[in-house]
Amino acid sequence: MQANRLSLRLTGAAVIVLGLLAAACNSTQPGQNASNKQAQRNAPATRSAATTGYNPNIDPATFVKKIDNPLFPLEPGTKYDLQSKTSDGVGHETLTVTHNTKKIAGVTTTVIKDVSTLDGKLEEKTTDWYAQDKQGNVWYFGEDTATYKKNGKVESTAGTWKTGVDGAKPGIIMNANPQITDSYRQEYLKGEAEDMYWVIAKNQTVKVPYGTFHNAVLTMEWTPLEPKVASEKYYVPGIGIVAERNLSGGLENIELLNMTRNVS
Repeated sequence: MQANRLSLRLTGAAVIVLGLLAAACNSTQPGQNASNKQAQRNAPATRSAATTGYNPNIDPATFVKKIDNPLFPLEPGTKYDLQSKTSDGVGHETLTVTHNTKKIAGVTTTVIKDVSTLDGKLEEKTTDWYAQDKQGNVWYFGEDTATYKKNGKVESTAGTWKTGVDGAKPGIIMNANPQITDSYRQEYLKGEAEDMYWVIAKNQTVKVPYGTFHNAVLTMEWTPLEPKVASEKYYVPGIGIVAERNLSGGLENIELLNMTRNVS
């Protein structure tokens, strides 16, 4: 399946499909497509939640120190430079995998710093926390985020959440050995953080300023909090995300410009 066929504008029917997928995530294994046995094997850190809702069972003993999932590697000292294009203008985003860690729910997470600018002015600053389990699934444990006004003052901290605070629960940001139709919750704080993803293609070709790749995994990501918005993301082995493009909900294209390792 070619990527351009998957980049068609979403119709009302497609939005309904997203709703059905969201419902499936709520009624089966937490964040999983129940019909996919491979997905179930890849996420033993979760348990059935058909009657209790989303409730992942996080055991610190099942997590490892290193995040080396090929599609979401987080090697400390790595910096990703990305360019964004929106209806508001051209922006720049820098993600830095720090050498810092933070213990959340008993799990030692890796700290990521994410800074976004728009037309040269600070737009958003976020700290993210990730950890990987023994099976290779990368879990998202929360984020501390703030958006800024043009005068440099904080405008909002909406979207901030941390596992264990106010009922917030972690999700899988990228599962081990993703297969087409795998579907997972990436985060969960009701009404605040409910992102999900669906693996829709493999071995895709994607061209970004950093290079052209022919082995990308393509996902569609959405949240029931914004039912008219959906995006596609391309993940390349050994690098991670290289492109994000809105399929509906307005213009927002993000592409990888450069990746630098061994940043202090």
